[in-house]
Amino acid sequence: MNGNALPLTIGVDGGGTRCRVRIRNSAGHICAEGEAGPSNIHSDFDAAIIEIRKALDHALGKINDSATVRANASLGLGLAGIVTLDDPARVAKAFPDFKTVMVDSDAMIACLGAHAGQDGAIVIAGTGSAGLYRSSKKIYHIGGRGFRLGDEGSAARMGSEALRHVLLAADDLRPQTPLTKLILKHFDNDPSAITRYSVTAKGSDYGAFCPLVLEHAAKGDEVALPIAKNAARALLDLAHALQRHGAERIALTGGLAQVMRPWIALEGQDPFSDPLYDAVDGAILLAGGVVA
Repeated sequence: MNGNALPLTIGVDGGGTRCRVRIRNSAGHICAEGEAGPSNIHSDFDAAIIEIRKALDHALGKINDSATVRANASLGLGLAGIVTLDDPARVAKAFPDFKTVMVDSDAMIACLGAHAGQDGAIVIAGTGSAGLYRSSKKIYHIGGRGFRLGDEGSAARMGSEALRHVLLAADDLRPQTPLTKLILKHFDNDPSAITRYSVTAKGSDYGAFCPLVLEHAAKGDEVALPIAKNAARALLDLAHALQRHGAERIALTGGLAQVMRPWIALEGQDPFSDPLYDAVDGAILLAGGVVA
């Protein structure tokens, strides 16, 4: 691709399910995009860096003289799994071939994108779930503890809850339902296979069962329905907590944002607005770029 106005700005949204990259020029126009696999640095730092590199290479491969682009580009990364104060510096060191590197959480770039860099809050409904309020006076995080200890509104939590009910049903401790039968069939009707699966399963693995849960919840499945309703209430709880801390405009973001809106409306008044831009553009704003 020729005619890109240098320097370019590159945004990376590294989530628990996939990594997305977007390149914009100095006028804010999109030059190229790329994608790769899961990039949660807390789950597996080295594997996450590899996937981010793949996504970057995918996007940069569409631009002529990509080596020059890298050397002059500002890179913004918003990643799942940013836990310690040392994580951003550790990530930045993995990308020495770029002019500047800014690193923050996937929640922060989602919030920057949702409100075009202005004050506002988000609730994330994706592989994980969390809330963030960002203003000129404060930054307030809530949730995002991981599906084993929290993230009640997440795909990972819904999937893991479904598998837990499958095992209860297999032991005749809960009734069988179409959902539990279908998931058990996926594991060759072997409950022990689910136990073995759980030893190494990550959030994205459990999240893969979420579409089945929501599909069966819409049909009134006895197991799926309360899981979906509990997730919707959890997302509302996050929004209400953000409001108590001063948030006025709250956007619902993440891969489950649209599919969860009807469930949220069933549980109470929907407090959410649509994001102005996505998390990848939030990463571009983090790096000092502009969006058109």
